[in-house]
Amino acid sequence: MIVAVTPNPAIDVTYRIGAHAPGETNRVLEVRRRPGGKGVNVARVLAALDVPVRAVLPLGGDAGRWLGSALDIPFDDVPISGENRTTVTVAGDGHPTVYTEPGPEVSEAEWAAFGRRLAECLSGARFLVVSGSLPRGASPDVVVAWVRIARERGVRTLVDASGPALLAAARAGAVVKPNRAELLDATAASDEAVGAAMLLRLGAELVVVSRGADGIAAYTRGGVFAVPAIPGVHGNPTGAGDAATAGLAAALAAGRPLIEALRAAAALGAAAVLRPVAGEVDLPAYQRFLNGAPA
Repeated sequence: MIVAVTPNPAIDVTYRIGAHAPGETNRVLEVRRRPGGKGVNVARVLAALDVPVRAVLPLGGDAGRWLGSALDIPFDDVPISGENRTTVTVAGDGHPTVYTEPGPEVSEAEWAAFGRRLAECLSGARFLVVSGSLPRGASPDVVVAWVRIARERGVRTLVDASGPALLAAARAGAVVKPNRAELLDATAASDEAVGAAMLLRLGAELVVVSRGADGIAAYTRGGVFAVPAIPGVHGNPTGAGDAATAGLAAALAAGRPLIEALRAAAALGAAAVLRPVAGEVDLPAYQRFLNGAPA
């Protein structure tokens, strides 16, 4: 089983419009609301692949109650006093525009309770995924604590985060998966290879870098492995990174070679672009991409 932590879950609202005209009235053609947050999206993709998964997330307020009622994957929640956030994606002609709220403040006592619940959920798990932003005011030390809890139970951890949380995950010895922009921003490095080397020196087990249209690469202490992106894929890229994280985690948890894990990540990321909302993948397309077929 894979346990997927979403530190900052959200109600994801997607507006489908025609041409996006900032400063003008934009008529919404379709509205979709669903539970979101990067870890929730990862868990949903894993479930679609028939990988046993359990989500763990803090829920609070009316938004938290809605999230708990709408989640369609196995989950454990820890009550918090704050209100969960909403994110809005405006998808029309061109690249989607995303508006993200910062999320609630979570107290130290609530994070401690979250850690205890996570420890219970990791019993019998093969892999832990921590994916997404931290709520406002949260210390990156909570990520370190989760990696330590997993390690004590013999569970590997993959962290898809940015900024100080990414650096903290590297220091804790996790597999880390930033995109290229997040890597350069967190490390202030001059290029991707330099930034990845910095994270490895901090202690990261493995550094996997999403490159968008340039594919995905893994930096180890023994060398660099890379696979190209699937060419000719067009659609909504909002959930591609989360799908790639799911593919990487599933393959690593199953003990597959690193290059195969990267191919699975690239194929799932491309298959997610073909779906209208994050957390979904086109499974037939995923199988075609794995077998080398074009989009």
